Amino acid sequence: MSVAAVLTPDGDGVLVRIRLTPKADRDALDGIRKLSDGTEVVAARVRAIPDKGKANAALEGLLAKAFGLPKSAVALKAGHTARIKTVRFDAAPDKVAQILSDLPAL
Repeated sequence: MSVAAVLTPDGDGVLVRIRLTPKADRDALDGIRKLSDGTEVVAARVRAIPDKGKANAALEGLLAKAFGLPKSAVALKAGHTARIKTVRFDAAPDKVAQILSDLPAL
């Protein structure tokens, strides 16, 4: 699995492809995983339910905490109602890549 496969540079930030599982037993980033179509994503889970954006907000909070960023530096850009989401980080791509490389490959 490759960190570069889930990252896309975006100006002074970076876009990350994430697969979210809501209604989980805990909030966590589980690592990088390959989907059945070959797409690589960061697997994440949150306890929040997918109702009125609660799971998306929980994901943004989880990512901000995990990456040591303010909540305003993490924003959902695509996939608001889908499991596969694109999240923009207002952070140096190297910093995001380093943290993602510490996650296990699934």
